[in-house]
Amino acid sequence: MQTIPMPKCEECDAGISVPGDAVEGEIVTCPDCGAGFEISKKDGKFELKPAQTVGEDWGQ
Repeated sequence: MQTIPMPKCEECDAGISVPGDAVEGEIVTCPDCGAGFEISKKDGKFELKPAQTVGEDWGQ
């Protein structure tokens, strides 16, 4: 499977890559620290931005 090299993780500096068939808006996870990033496209290139984390709603 083809992979696209991505920038390094902002949390731990590990390299992150995603499948060649990845789509914009998909979430990828750092293999080292588990941080989540959303794939976005800018000027025809893939970029990573920190994924929005949604906290638990315990009905409070």
